[in-house]
Amino acid sequence: MAGRVPEADELLTPAEVAALFRVDPKTVTRWAKAGKLTSIRTLGGHRRYRAAEVRSLLGDIPGQRDTGTEAAASG
Repeated sequence: MAGRVPEADELLTPAEVAALFRVDPKTVTRWAKAGKLTSIRTLGGHRRYRAAEVRSLLGDIPGQRDTGTEAAASG
């Protein structure tokens, strides 16, 4: 099918993305509307975000880190 994503990618809800960036979920929606973040719409009209893209954006933020991974590595 031409309209489908070729490989299954993990999708995140606005609340999950917001928690990673420490912002309000409405901010995540605004980023999607502004084109800063790609969103996928579910059949019910809800937005979902590709986890790989979100992680990439998190890596581009200076001083931002994935606390779970680094805490496990240092302890």
